[in-house]
Amino acid sequence: MSTSLLYHAFDIRGYQYVNTKYHGGAVIFKIRQEHEELRCPVCGGRKVIRRGQVQRRFRTKPIGKTPVWIALAVQRVFCLLCSALRQVKVKFARERRSYTKAFASYALELSRHMTIKDVARHLNVSWDVIKDIQKRYLQKRFARPKLKKLQQIAIDEIAIGKGHRYLTIVLDLKSGAVVYVGNGKGAEALEPFWRMLNRSQAKIKAVATDMSPAYIHAVITNLPNSALVFDHFHIIKLFNDKLSELRRQLYHEADRMQMQVLKGTRWLLLKNPENLDKSRKEHERLEEALRLNQPLATAYYLKEDLRQLWEQPDKDAAAAFLQDWIARAQSSGIGILIKIAKTLALYRTGILAYYDYPISTGPLEGTNNKIKTMKRQAYGFRDLEFFKLKILALHETKYALVG
Repeated sequence: MSTSLLYHAFDIRGYQYVNTKYHGGAVIFKIRQEHEELRCPVCGGRKVIRRGQVQRRFRTKPIGKTPVWIALAVQRVFCLLCSALRQVKVKFARERRSYTKAFASYALELSRHMTIKDVARHLNVSWDVIKDIQKRYLQKRFARPKLKKLQQIAIDEIAIGKGHRYLTIVLDLKSGAVVYVGNGKGAEALEPFWRMLNRSQAKIKAVATDMSPAYIHAVITNLPNSALVFDHFHIIKLFNDKLSELRRQLYHEADRMQMQVLKGTRWLLLKNPENLDKSRKEHERLEEALRLNQPLATAYYLKEDLRQLWEQPDKDAAAAFLQDWIARAQSSGIGILIKIAKTLALYRTGILAYYDYPISTGPLEGTNNKIKTMKRQAYGFRDLEFFKLKILALHETKYALVG
């Protein structure tokens, strides 16, 4: 094997080929480093004296399915310029790693199409070696996202395990990239993000989030000049939760006939009318339940009417629509509707801000679903830092999600 083949096949340069051995079904290429190529690892000086060797082997790209090793006597040198006594750097491998850079690149390429377990089995190495390669690559690429160009972001949390374990996710709504993953949820989880944002000098124009008091306070405190946009998905979800609560309350107060009608209507109440299944006569069942119970009918029709808030021609029309809706809900005499009306009146500014910045946490909800899929396919992640790095890299995933 020629020295030039070392470079072209295994990306090894500055070393001389010595010989080839075959042992245990593997190929071992022995190489050496000439004296004139030796450098002090501290100052880079050429004036060095040899002080012994350490025999090392490095795993490199296989030939077919045959494992290949690079054997090298790593020289220890004494530098006449800085008086350092160190082993010289191995150019084709990273410090404290038993594999070459070419092997790491090959493993990363396989990881685009295979799980860590499959790559490890294919290359006949441990699972931890492949995970270490992936983690180092992700740290280099995604550990410090660039925030300077951020303008519109979405904030939400995602449950990652039992025992109320959460991560707080911040998404760049323009690029679709996750720019921050914080431990836990609430204002405390966002504190490192605000510090990063201040250092980047980014000019955030709008933030989409739910009506969590913790998020509201955190955004107002740290981004006082940004528009806070309350996501319409969470507003409708809040109404649906109250509607379910009202149905349960009416069910317990109903007589036997009304109970039979109300039973099983929860999902019919929460569905959009256009999604009702005709083959199952869901529309007829819903109409019968609403006909027998006036408070439930009032709440249902007000819920459907509220969906029109985000379809108005402009902000002034939306403000008039919201004011009218609040007045109708308050005059209904139904306790749950009155509470919702007070909530919407309190958060009126954030709701109407949608007409200044038509953004929502919808893209973040989609990202959260991808995160759950990735976690499920990997059967969980024991290394939380590795999991967070995978989330930061999720927007560049062009292939099937693998763990």
